Amino acid sequence: MPDQSQSILSSTATAIADTPEISRWCLSNSKRIFDLVCTSLILILALPIMGIVALLIKISSSGPVLFRQVRTGKDGTLFELFKFRTMTARSTPGAAITRGGDSRVSSAGKILRRLKLDELPQLFNVLRGEMSLVGPRPDLPQFCVMLPGQYCTILHLRPGITGWASIHFRNEEGLLAAVPEDQLIDHYVNTLLEEKARLDLEYARRATCLSDTQLLLQTILSICK
Repeated sequence: MPDQSQSILSSTATAIADTPEISRWCLSNSKRIFDLVCTSLILILALPIMGIVALLIKISSSGPVLFRQVRTGKDGTLFELFKFRTMTARSTPGAAITRGGDSRVSSAGKILRRLKLDELPQLFNVLRGEMSLVGPRPDLPQFCVMLPGQYCTILHLRPGITGWASIHFRNEEGLLAAVPEDQLIDHYVNTLLEEKARLDLEYARRATCLSDTQLLLQTILSICK
């Protein structure tokens, strides 16, 4: 794990020197304050929902309520991401990527994933400073080291619960469902990962407080459709 982290940090440092600057907002204290204020307000409304979701998971299947996984964070540092568990506790290990129709996903998990309710615990990642409300989605370290150099600048950003690429690839699991299982990782790394990085970097260069607010609202609307 430390070797992966060092490799990611090295790629990030090189990319920052070679890529046009991202907007000041993305790295500002103001964005951090924005995250803290908005997350605190969202949690007031979300905590009762999270309690219901936790109860649903506990009733529908055995195992822990939360799923924890190491992801790549700001400047290539690794952190533990929180999600509500959507797979059966006894599911056999499979691909690191989940696609539509994955047999490991529980019946309750299908609903949670469709409504993005499984992402709610990441509000605590935001409070801890590991994530932002808006930013590139945090990926697994083994995928981040495969990013082409011109896109590694996104690793200098605090990852987000939602982002520009998240909106464009809201049906990512459905897209991956059409890919043969033995080609899943290659397709993700060589096609989706690069395109998502391009979109997130494009947004980061023009991001503002207003655009972050609009993106949050757009995310909520897309979920409600």
